[in-house]
Amino acid sequence: MSSMKNKRFNLLLIAAVTLVALWSLWPTWRDYSLSRQLSSFSTQQDSLNFALSHRSEIEDARQKSLKLGLDLKGGMHLVMEVDQVDLFSEKAWNRDARFDSLMAGVAKEARSSDADVVDLLSAAFRKDNVKLSRYFYDIRNSDSEIQGKLRKEAADALVRAREIIRNRIDQYGVAEPMITTQGNRKIIIELPGVSDENRMRNLLKGTAKLEFRLLREPELQVRTLERINSAMVSGAVAAAPSSASSKAPLYELVSVSPSGSAVIDSRSRDVVSALLRQPAVRDLLPPDSELLLSARAEAARDGVSYYDLYLVKKTAELTGGVITEAKATFGSEGMQPEVLMSMNSEGTSKWARITGANIGKRVAIVLDGAVYSAPVVQSKIPNGNSVINGIQSLEEAKDLEIVLKAGALPAPVRIIEERTVGPSLGADYIRAGLQSMIWGFTAVVIFMIVYYRKAGMAADTALVLNVLIVLSVLAGFNASLSLPGIAGIVLTMGMAVDANVLIYERIREEIAEGRSITSAITQGYDKAFSSILDSHVTTLAAAFLLYTYGIGPIQGFAVTLMIGTAASLFTAIVVTREIFQFLLSRNKMTVKSFG
Repeated sequence: MSSMKNKRFNLLLIAAVTLVALWSLWPTWRDYSLSRQLSSFSTQQDSLNFALSHRSEIEDARQKSLKLGLDLKGGMHLVMEVDQVDLFSEKAWNRDARFDSLMAGVAKEARSSDADVVDLLSAAFRKDNVKLSRYFYDIRNSDSEIQGKLRKEAADALVRAREIIRNRIDQYGVAEPMITTQGNRKIIIELPGVSDENRMRNLLKGTAKLEFRLLREPELQVRTLERINSAMVSGAVAAAPSSASSKAPLYELVSVSPSGSAVIDSRSRDVVSALLRQPAVRDLLPPDSELLLSARAEAARDGVSYYDLYLVKKTAELTGGVITEAKATFGSEGMQPEVLMSMNSEGTSKWARITGANIGKRVAIVLDGAVYSAPVVQSKIPNGNSVINGIQSLEEAKDLEIVLKAGALPAPVRIIEERTVGPSLGADYIRAGLQSMIWGFTAVVIFMIVYYRKAGMAADTALVLNVLIVLSVLAGFNASLSLPGIAGIVLTMGMAVDANVLIYERIREEIAEGRSITSAITQGYDKAFSSILDSHVTTLAAAFLLYTYGIGPIQGFAVTLMIGTAASLFTAIVVTREIFQFLLSRNKMTVKSFG
């Protein structure tokens, strides 16, 4: 009775493991199928329509499918650095020209050195005989106290930047990214499978500082531009070489309409941006005001694209910290991408007050210093909803959705090193890895059938299940398969067969002593069990140590080896034995079945 219960349990266990393995690998097949459907469309519009109508299904399959590592799929390796100088500058409460000059010197040193930025800053201030408390924290704090606080700010910023970057990458859909910190301001990132490198760079670098700012009156903008032009004529503000000899140098670059709106030719964008950064120009602006360009250029009838120029309040009415949800979609007409945003209770209350008090005025939606849109407030908005439009593509809208959901970086980050693994190299690795798996699997299968006949077929069936279990566990835990991982699978196949060889040789010994086939199988499994268990436990222990103390590729090898070893123990002891029991019950197992 006990034997029947054990048999029933083993059969249920095998069935459950097989079904779970197939269920875990189903998204991988679905992802492959959907990718082929997407690539089969003849036009980009058809492909886009299919992607939109199946968006949730595609994203779900991609998220749950078996991922390939950087060495197999190709991708990007990045080293990014948190701009601690900018971080500390934002923390200062009493900025002036002297402070800006000191920080500019610190920034120059920091770019050419890996030294601690706090040490560089302290040395620069000491050299200029300036107390840190003049600009940072409380005037009563000593320099050492302020240094400690700045170091804590730097450490917190690095941790927060790493987590925000991870959130952005996760929402983008990169499988198994490797994100680690190095020193006190660097972040190391490996992104397998990324093909749109420029898009990923922009996604990672964008600070995502979202602000809602009121526009200044058009008349004030006209007067401000006139002041800047006069200063350029008098030489108080440096003019661009192309307009230096003009009587109206600014208006060689900026066109102002009778209504007060201003635009610049896209070819003059860099020149105007440099002009707006000049301290002398900033001094000419009205109090609490700033000139910003639109994020995107608009095409005109003559084929030339133009950027809008806005005079906005420097103080934001509301910031992106109140955003709780963002979603990329198309506008009401179904043509223009946009991002819908929802706010928390605090943001909803403030947004209702701001819109209610500024009906008929324009509010600029500013992201990282660029104006995405400046809609006119038509009425009070009590529900905390807002929209970012002026977006060129759905990909850009999705990237905005990602950065808004993940939150703003505590300080700007810049890419200081970048390497790309090309898809052709990845394809070569994949081909070599798959060939090694196929040849190894084929050799083992043929050997087992030739040498052990029907028992060898049972071992081969268990081996297929073993590989399925390894791949399904990797897919189920969202791990990635790398080239060292493939090596681990190949080694696992050898171990799985080795366990069966131990059992089969024991069974042969029992048969040689004259035992019946049923008794020989029972004794063979019982006598081989301790040896198999010992070898598998020691292998698991070695793999665990490799995973604990290894990095990168070594951990990939160790993970697959641990999974494969555990699966090998199950298939060798349970699966093959149940196959033999099934064959015995059908009288299809004889002495010759073991060669």
